[in-house]
Amino acid sequence: MAWLLLFSAGLVEIVFALSLKYNAGFTRLIPSIISLVSGGLSLFLLMTALKFLPVGTAYAVWTGMGAVGVAILGIILFKESADFYRLVSISLVIIGIIGLKLTDNN
Repeated sequence: MAWLLLFSAGLVEIVFALSLKYNAGFTRLIPSIISLVSGGLSLFLLMTALKFLPVGTAYAVWTGMGAVGVAILGIILFKESADFYRLVSISLVIIGIIGLKLTDNN
């Protein structure tokens, strides 16, 4: 259950980060509301998962999921670079997340 909470926190973190792009410095109402709600929900889910998971593992997975998700969606939505080194770097973060999951005893 803790890993499901952490995975959910990571997905909501992606929504939060992307909403920051659209809220234009909190000058657009709906994207700003999405930023505030998703940011709070992501932190709540992370805090709940931290009751059962080591803080280092949970935080690394949470930030890694956010970074990977936003990087991939940046490529898709905003036509950001998808060069070889960027894709390799994203892959390395994914490998790290998988490694942390595989080495966790919870």
